[in-house]
Amino acid sequence: MSRVVLGAADDDLVLRVKEATDGDVHVLPPGRLPGDPARLFEQLVDGELPEVLLIGPGAPLSEAFGLAARLDVQCPGISVVLLAEPTRETWQEAMRAGVRDLLAPTADPGELRAAVERAGSTAAGRRRVLRPVEETARYTGRVITVASPKGGVGKTTVSANLALGLTAAAPQSTVLVDLDVQFGDVASALGLTPEYALPDVAHGPAAEDTMVLKTFLTQHPSGLYAVCGAESPAAGDGVTAADVTRLLTSLAREFRYVVVDTAPGLSEQTLAALDRATDVVMVTSMDVPGVRGLRKELDVLRELCMIPAGRHVVMNLADAKGGPSVRDVETAIGTGVDVVVPRSAAVPASTNQGVPILASGRRDPAARELRRLVSRFSATPIVKPGRYRAKHRAAS
Repeated sequence: MSRVVLGAADDDLVLRVKEATDGDVHVLPPGRLPGDPARLFEQLVDGELPEVLLIGPGAPLSEAFGLAARLDVQCPGISVVLLAEPTRETWQEAMRAGVRDLLAPTADPGELRAAVERAGSTAAGRRRVLRPVEETARYTGRVITVASPKGGVGKTTVSANLALGLTAAAPQSTVLVDLDVQFGDVASALGLTPEYALPDVAHGPAAEDTMVLKTFLTQHPSGLYAVCGAESPAAGDGVTAADVTRLLTSLAREFRYVVVDTAPGLSEQTLAALDRATDVVMVTSMDVPGVRGLRKELDVLRELCMIPAGRHVVMNLADAKGGPSVRDVETAIGTGVDVVVPRSAAVPASTNQGVPILASGRRDPAARELRRLVSRFSATPIVKPGRYRAKHRAAS
């Protein structure tokens, strides 16, 4: 029997599916069906991908079709079976979304078993044709692209702290990519002296073999891995959008979280990172030029259909004494602000020391809000950074 995952199901359907699969089914927790494959995979205990995803009638059809369409493109080795009223219109939409089979919500265990077997057989065939089973079965990581229309808003600070926070919550799980190809300073923000830089990782043997790729990464004392920026603007300019897509795809097969720090604006490399992203973190400062720039960038990305399901807006350097209010910003950009990081003297000091504030152990309002950002991606509590601080001091 194929590996089966069931979502959006009531207790009665769970019992019928368990009977149909001889109990070999992973039932997703109650609640809204994840909108993108990466979030779906995060709910699997062992990270092993299923052959068949059964979507119950508890999910709105638009959400079910949206997830099925994404799986059809990103993970063609997974077959989707939908339980919904099999009207002509539903069949048509299901076919367009790549749904393998459509069953009535009242389908009995025998019908469910037959549908799962058909879907599993199709999934196995597609996996053999598309790529080796062992590669398809790997965890597909979450690509979090951090972007901003203008510089000076603390984008690298947000990226570095987000990556460190995710590493603390799930050790060895995260890689931070410096995609500011000309003037990236992730290495400085993390206090790293890399042996290899972005062009080395994007080209040559590292680009062709994932086993080689990991040896080209720079490891931070916390356990975070990093692809540091190029040594010169000329070297960085050699990294193309195609290189970025290939690199992020490879890293997503090896890491649970791939955090991408981009250059200001919408360069070809940034657009490639946004196109590959499961989540985008848009960073703005609390001033009129920054807010206007963010509104323009969001408008462009909406027109290009390049805003992924996971969209997070961070207002950085917030100051209650001046500038627009959070409500003013939300009105201007046409969407909500998710995290407000207050201006803090501790943040630039930590950046200058190469020790991000989440690794410094400081009790600071800015650190608290950055932890809130991390919690949007990981439900695991962040480990206190005491051990890292001791190692860092010993190495200094």
